Amino acid sequence: MKLKILHKLVIILFCLLWELPIGFAQDTSLAPANSNAGDTPERVKVNNIFIIGNEKTQKNIILRELDFTTDFYYDWATFLEIIEADQKKIYNLRLFTSVEITPLITGEEEVEVLIAVKERWYILPSLIFQLADRNFSEWWTNQNRDFSRVNYGLRLSHSNVGGRNEKLKFAGQLGFTKALDLQYSKPYIDKKQKHGLAMQVTYFEQKNIPLKSSNNKQVFYTNETEDVLRRNIGLAMRYTYRRTFYNFHFLTLGYSNTKVHPDVLIQNPEYFQHGDNKLRYLYATYSFRHDRRDNVSYATDGELLQISATKYGLFYTKELDEVEVNLTANKYFKFNEKFHFVTGLTANWFLSISQPYTLVRGIGYSPNFIRGYELNVIEGQQLYVHKNSFRWKFVDYDIDISSLVPLEQFSTIPIRLYLSANFDHGYVKDRNFKPENANLTNQYLFGYGLGIDFVGLYDNAIRFEYSFNNNGGANFFLNFKAPF
Repeated sequence: MKLKILHKLVIILFCLLWELPIGFAQDTSLAPANSNAGDTPERVKVNNIFIIGNEKTQKNIILRELDFTTDFYYDWATFLEIIEADQKKIYNLRLFTSVEITPLITGEEEVEVLIAVKERWYILPSLIFQLADRNFSEWWTNQNRDFSRVNYGLRLSHSNVGGRNEKLKFAGQLGFTKALDLQYSKPYIDKKQKHGLAMQVTYFEQKNIPLKSSNNKQVFYTNETEDVLRRNIGLAMRYTYRRTFYNFHFLTLGYSNTKVHPDVLIQNPEYFQHGDNKLRYLYATYSFRHDRRDNVSYATDGELLQISATKYGLFYTKELDEVEVNLTANKYFKFNEKFHFVTGLTANWFLSISQPYTLVRGIGYSPNFIRGYELNVIEGQQLYVHKNSFRWKFVDYDIDISSLVPLEQFSTIPIRLYLSANFDHGYVKDRNFKPENANLTNQYLFGYGLGIDFVGLYDNAIRFEYSFNNNGGANFFLNFKAPF
């Protein structure tokens, strides 16, 4: 018995001293010790769980994601599947650049489990320099590369306050849209780690705003004296309930107060629909999310289901009384390490026949788009979009820059390149049948083409795509966000 205990301690001490060869790649593949069938038992019991590399992150945040526990027997094959799923869950906390869970066999039916993580850099001050338009192609083509339509400022974020996965973000922005934004979220406020809270305060003002759409493009307006045309302040509080590992419930209560310049109502009397230049309302949103993606930033395997319903105007409904329902359902099929297929359906419904222009939805507004129609907005009360991509990863490489950058969190730059073949289609129902937008509303639309997705540091994605649409359009499009 003493030799058996000594053997365990030697193995654990070796792993802790050498920190295991976990590497730098953003890879969550499983690498269990002695995985040959002849070398492993039929079942195992976990004696201890050891975590290394979590210098700031508290241990209970990691343990919350585990689907196994100590002093319990598991079938070996099932145990390996659990470990693989748990690695993905821990990585999707977005606190680590790499995660590896290694079972160390120490007896006939006994294992010690070592979880090795490499933490990200959590405090990130960054400059804001981004386009105010819907996408790069809108700015480049429709807005003639106008640099006055650029937002700039400073953003400060702490993504792991106190090591408890709390998020604190502040942004101060000037330029096309002057804005302030403060967010704080605490994922768990109870010992069982099921309930969480988040709060947000926002303010913005604009001198140039979209008034309506015509020929399926936004129409912007600035008055002669360049006054501020729209001001908005928003407050929101969100409650989160995580009943199981992959299922989340959200309840959000919020307030919005928007005021526009009288000139806006001269240009579009139906901007707010009730004839006043103010729109104030309380709203409540319930959302359910089932998220089993292998990587929340750029998924190649798993599924995502989101359903939400929002009631605008809770008590005082004179200015707004509306209900909105949203659905997102994505499926990710991973054939092997090189090839995967992604398909996703999004749908949006408003119950009323028309909405204030600040609530108008449609294809062209994030996240609803059809590739090939990036230059257009197709507005209506109901929309359906089905997106599809078949992808081939043809470059998978890590650049070691540790000799240039002493910070471990940035010592490696991952380079992932995917060739994608895309086909999207959808439909927008405009129950008002506006003639100025009749070219693309109330009819079947589709787009297709090829693209290259570049996935780099912290899984940030840039997409280079050339797409065609069924109305004869074709163009090159650049996007700075994963499509699914």
